[in-house]
Order: sequence, then structure tokens, then C-alpha cells
Amino acid sequence: MSVLAEPLSRSPSRDAEPPTAELPTAALSAAAGAALLLAACGGGADGGLPDAFHSGASGGTRRDILAVSAATDAPTGLPTPTPTELMDWAEAAYPQYFPGHQPDLSESPYIYRHYAQTGNYVGVAGSTVYLFGPVAGNPAAPVVVGQVADFAAQVRALKFPTTDAEAARFLAQATLTPTDADIVDVRALGYDAWLTREFARPVSAGNWDWLISQGVDQDPLNRNGTKGADPQIWMRLLSAPDSLRQRVALAWSEIFVVGLDGVPGPWKQFKMAYWWDLLANGALGSYRSLLEAITLSPAMGGYLNMAGNQKENAATGRLPDENYAREVMQLFSIGLLRLNPDGSTQVDASGKPLETYTQDTVTQLARVLTGWNVENSPFLAPVEMTRRPMILNPALHSGLAASFLGTTVPAGTDGTTALRMALDTLAAHPNVGPFLGRQLIQRLVTSNPSPGYVARVAARFADNGAGVRGDLSAVVRAVLTDAEARGPAALSDPKAGKLREPIHRFIQWARVFKAASISGSFAVGDLSDAAARLGQSPLRSPTVFNFFRPGYVPAGTAIATAGLTVPELQLANESSVAGYLNFMQTAIPGGRFDLKPDYSAELALANDATALVARVERLMCAGQLLASSRATIVAAVNSIAAGTDTGKANRVYTAVLLVMACPEYLVQK
Repeated sequence: MSVLAEPLSRSPSRDAEPPTAELPTAALSAAAGAALLLAACGGGADGGLPDAFHSGASGGTRRDILAVSAATDAPTGLPTPTPTELMDWAEAAYPQYFPGHQPDLSESPYIYRHYAQTGNYVGVAGSTVYLFGPVAGNPAAPVVVGQVADFAAQVRALKFPTTDAEAARFLAQATLTPTDADIVDVRALGYDAWLTREFARPVSAGNWDWLISQGVDQDPLNRNGTKGADPQIWMRLLSAPDSLRQRVALAWSEIFVVGLDGVPGPWKQFKMAYWWDLLANGALGSYRSLLEAITLSPAMGGYLNMAGNQKENAATGRLPDENYAREVMQLFSIGLLRLNPDGSTQVDASGKPLETYTQDTVTQLARVLTGWNVENSPFLAPVEMTRRPMILNPALHSGLAASFLGTTVPAGTDGTTALRMALDTLAAHPNVGPFLGRQLIQRLVTSNPSPGYVARVAARFADNGAGVRGDLSAVVRAVLTDAEARGPAALSDPKAGKLREPIHRFIQWARVFKAASISGSFAVGDLSDAAARLGQSPLRSPTVFNFFRPGYVPAGTAIATAGLTVPELQLANESSVAGYLNFMQTAIPGGRFDLKPDYSAELALANDATALVARVERLMCAGQLLASSRATIVAAVNSIAAGTDTGKANRVYTAVLLVMACPEYLVQK
């Protein structure tokens, strides 16, 4: 009997019991003695490979262990994986045997990895793949499990989706919605090549320019109002062709937060439009550049009081405002606690978490952030100042020395140089990679990434592979192509995935069903009302802490007992759950004001309830409905007569609404 019942190159069915993928009984009983076995063989974690690898003895051939049953199974026409690619696949497919992400080690003739937690080794010598340890049943010598080429199909599955559902799953994480065309492209190009193409896609037309095209600046009454504030962001989220960039910008907007209601001064709709423009422009660029752009933006300047922040005045007792100094550290860069590369908290000798900074750090940094204000020249058009970086007034900048996070800005340093030194210090801090990397994983893939996943993403932040720190495109690639994101294990893991935000659900519906603004005004409006709408609307976070906290845990629940975080669940309550369903029940058939969907493709399938539901399921939740849910929806659709155009339309509306109400849809995996 094979160790695993079936290859894990196929995604396990949501309808069937997943492969047990447990250590065999013999291996479990032997696991406790693994250390003794390794000691007897020599070597181990501290001494390289056990001597058994070099003894010349053979543990036999067990092609079944990693689900390669016969030499005739080897695929043709696929590139042979490298040892690194093979071992990455083994970690993704069999995490119970090969937990975490271990480095490649080398001891001639082997390239190998060791998993101290389980006592297992996987290695390649020439073209042959070997296992040693409990996974192989603890023979006295390594077991041959096949040739590297035998695993080409399985390894390729981490790089290329093998089904439309796998492609749709990737696109649900990487974009604002899967589309038929993107599913085809991802299957043809593979994940990496598709990402490379999307990273190179030109940035879509900006929100600020769109407001100008709508004439919002021409009406003086708009100066102190918010007309255009919601349409400008809906325009971009619902129609922009660079869907990946906009998805990442939406994630950054919930990490680097500015909320419309907290922005003071005139023309706030233009400030918010340019805020999105700079997030979209910088979403895949340099973190250091993005940090400077958000720091000097008029929207952030007003929101967190850096605009107009003045130096100390002993005569009046005035001190620099500390608001931005505090939040740029707490929320936008390094966080409150010192972190290990895997995101775990560093502690002192007594087990107490180590803080990243103190109140004195805030006070010192606040001095550096003085003297900046929105440019408001009489020679500029009235709204032009909303998209210009803030400028320095040297007379209002503090000339005192400032020491923070190991950096000292000498007394008398000019404001521009002082700001550069401060932002360089923050961007170089070791916390930034794990702190922001974990949150980006949460926004795109899963609420509870493993420490290994966080560490791999943080490593890409530290070095994109070419010696560049803070390359956000490399970070996004690492998030989306990690084995934890692409492997099939998450589909059957109750701890994996994330709750879809209400605005993500609405945006996905609109894009999947090609909703268009008939007038071009995108008058979707503010959807913040939890009782009657979505309970969330883009760029309308009520506080700088976003709509929900990244570490939110609902008290007194099984989730809390399991030690899990569910950020988006902070938006969920009796009112918002009912409000979402009622809102979508109206929006699905009728649209939202002049935003009207196009169900042509679905109406063509209306006579076939099974095919109709399959299409909606593929595009909305990557084919992940349970068989029971699917059967219920198909039965509901079949209960509606399809003999008239009205009946066919009602079949489509029912299929869409019921899929969007399913737990399997609400939880993105």
C-alpha cells in the first residue's frame, strides 16, 4: 500500500474526504527513534548527511512514497525540474513530512534538505531522488523514490494551473476578479510569466485626471464638498484594465490608510483621487519611494497632521505634532514589536515582547517631520495643490538634533536631508519585511500565513534576488506564487484562506458580469451603511487603523480558541450580514443606479442549470462549492421555469445570488 493514496499534483476534491496524507503507522512508531537512528548512522542536523547516504547500501526503491508508481508514468515534453524546484514541490505537497521551508544543502554528490522536526531528508544525486527517515519507514539506507524527471508534472503544477479552477483561484488572489480571458492566459503562460506581463502593463488612467474630465473642478460649490469622491474610486476599481495593480493598490490602501472623512481642507475629492493615483503608481515599485510619496502627499499630510507641523517654541510651549511620527512607525513601516524574519515576536529573557520604539523615539522623530505643508501658490490652479508633494518651509523646521532607531540627525540639518535620513532608517529596519509582508499576504491570500510563508516573503523584501531591498513587485510575486498560496493543501485546511471583504464581493460581481456605467459617471455612491448596503466603501475607512485590524480575533469563539486571526470578520454582525444579502439581491438583477450588468454569457446557459451554476461557480469561487451547496443551488435554479426571457433571467439572478451567499464563496481559498 502506498504511503499516499493519490498524487497531490491534483487538487483534492471539496466533495470527497481528502487524502489522509498521514505518516504510516510504522513510520509513526519509528519517529520517536529517528534521532537514535540518525546518531547510529552518523551525521544529522549538526553534521551534514548521515553516513548512510555514503555507505553504498541501498534502502530499495519505493516509487509509491511520493506517488510515482512506474517509470511509464513519467510525462514527456515537460522540462526536468531542478533539485530546488523538486524539493520546493515536496514541501508544498507533503508538508507533514517536509515542514517549513528549509535551505538547500550540498554534500557531494547530493543536494538535499533536512527537516529536523520530522527527522526526514529529501535529496537528489545526479538524476535520482532519495528519501531517508520516518517517511521512508526508517530503513538503514536511503530509499530511491524515482528520477527527477518523473516529477515534472507535479512540479509544473506549482508553476502552471492544470485546470480552469486552479487558474481562477490564482486570479481571485491576484486580481479584482477572474475573467475568461485571464483564465486562458494563466493556463498558457503559467503564474510567473503572467505576473511578469501584468507587472509590465501600463498604469491605467488616473483618478485625478478623471475628476478633471468630469468638470468637478469647474463648480466652486465642490470646493468644500465631496462630489466626485466616490465615483473616482469606483471608476478605477470597476473598469481599469490593470486589475492586478488595482488589487494590490486596494491592499495598500488598507495598510497605508487615509479615510475621506478625516481629510481636512478644500478639494478633498481631488486629494483622495491623487492618493489612489500614488498608491496605484507605487503599488509594484519601491517601498522606499512609496513611503516618501505617502509621507508628502496632501491627503496624508492633512489626515495625520504633518501638513503645517511646526518646530518647537519655548516661549509658547509649543511642541511638534507627533501624530504622523507615531503612525508612520506603528502602521506604515515597523510596527509596535520587534519581529523575527518569520513575523514572530522577539522577547527578552523573561519572555516579555520587545517593543520596537518608545515615546522618546516618537518625540525625536516628530522634530524631523516639521516644516512641511501643502503647496498653495496663487500661481497654481485651485486644485493643483492636491497632487503636488508638500513643500518645506525651512523657518518652521526644527533645527534640534534627533536620535531614533539607531540614527542621529545632527543639529542644524536641513529639513529635506533630515526627512530623507528618517525615511531611509525606517525603510531599512528589519521589521518592515515581515510586518508589511504578513499584512499583504492577509489582504491577498490567507489570514493566517505560516511563519515559513511570512519568512519567504520577508526574504524577498530584503533582497529581490538582484540585491535590491523593498522591491514590491518581487514581494507581490513571492506572496502569490508561494507554495502555501498555490499548493492544494489550503483547499481542505479549515485554517486557510480569508473572508472576502464586502467591497471585494461587489467589485468581483461587477467585473465578472461586465457591469458598465451607462453614463460614465460611476455613481455607485457610498456603500458604508451596514444595514442597507455593504458596511464598507473604498477610501472611507473610519480610522487610520483601517476597517479591521490585521490581528482581529472575535472573543469567545472557536476561532479565538484555535489562536487564529480573522481580520475581515470585524466587519461582520447581524446587521451587516443581512445588509449585504439584501443589497446584492437588489444589485444583481438591477445593477446600482446606472451601473448595469451584462449577463449575456449566463443567459445563454439558462436552460441548463448545471452548466449555468458551474460557470458562476468557476468565476466567483474557483469551483470550490461543496457538492451539497452546488446541488441546492442547481435545484433552486431548476425550480424556475425557463420558458420565457423573464424566467431565464431569474434563473441567472438566482444562481449568482446563491453562490455569493455560500460560505465557500465568502471564504476565499
